[in-house]
Amino acid sequence: MNTNTSQQITTRNDIARDIIAGFASAAPTLADVFGFIDSALADVPAVLAELQRTRAELEAARLDRANLLAAMRATIGAHADGEPDPLYYLRDELQARQGRSQGHREAP
Repeated sequence: MNTNTSQQITTRNDIARDIIAGFASAAPTLADVFGFIDSALADVPAVLAELQRTRAELEAARLDRANLLAAMRATIGAHADGEPDPLYYLRDELQARQGRSQGHREAP
């Protein structure tokens, strides 16, 4: 989901909440029901934020996996080619991952 889609969802949610508020004022006997619906709609922004955070984590995990797989393949190729230090590729990627994770923890 991109930012535009998220913004469109938020806009539709805001409109729906305005409609529900109008219904609640027009039909006060159903105000409790409309209040429940409004509360449910109020949860949408938090759910969207969590979804975006989770998607970002998934993308990062996929990139880590791809980088590790590339390092493994390079190591196997280096071994097959008789390179003197085929494990260099794995060590290099593991060090890079460690640096990325430390930099991520230090960021606010």
